[in-house]
Amino acid sequence: MALVTAKGVEVRVGNKRLLHDVDLRIEAGEIVTVIGPNGAGKSTLLKAIIGAVPIGSGRIDKRAGLKIGYTPQKIQLEKTMPISVGRFLSLAGSFSKGARSEVLDKTDVIRLRDAQMTDLSGGEFQRVLLARALLRKPDLLILDEPTQGLDQPAEARFYRLLAEVRKETGAAVLMVSHDLHVVMAQSDQVVCLNGHVCCSGAPAQVSVDPSYKELFGVRAELALYEHNHDHSHDHSHDHGEHSHD
Repeated sequence: MALVTAKGVEVRVGNKRLLHDVDLRIEAGEIVTVIGPNGAGKSTLLKAIIGAVPIGSGRIDKRAGLKIGYTPQKIQLEKTMPISVGRFLSLAGSFSKGARSEVLDKTDVIRLRDAQMTDLSGGEFQRVLLARALLRKPDLLILDEPTQGLDQPAEARFYRLLAEVRKETGAAVLMVSHDLHVVMAQSDQVVCLNGHVCCSGAPAQVSVDPSYKELFGVRAELALYEHNHDHSHDHSHDHGEHSHD
């Protein structure tokens, strides 16, 4: 059975319809990426799946006992209220110190356990958020633009880490991303959203869909070129790194 199945989902806030007729299916272990322009309802869809916003119609079914790890797009931390990485993780629930160390180790930030959250770089902050999401040993990781604001090397490191985590834990990933090139290279399924699902399927399917090209224009063509160009290098490097910049 699929981890999550959404059928005909509609979300309204007041008189505004944010989402309508949204169908989505997430299978165990796959990476599903949601793309679309600003205001397309991408974050709203993730929040509907975790139950943070109510749906007006349609239904969302989750596998019994499904464990979800979620990282929101933004977490505001008060600069005047110091909080260490270790303390931040301890607020996530009653997990043992060993469990907290394990996820910090897995996300390669264990050396930052005593660092202040407000002193972390963007990439370090995202790794700590991922560590927090992994505490529950989730079947499904839901990540809302996890690489927003990161420079390219930090972004590449984060995606490599995510691939390692999925391989090691078997968790499925549902992610919102703006990086079309990475989306096309890393995803099993791409969902193109603009208030409703414009197109969805394997990256190769979506990349030739007229509605994808209409939404993203030149960026869509460039992402496809880069993906095809990189693909020939994929098997010659151990960590998915490519021989060009």
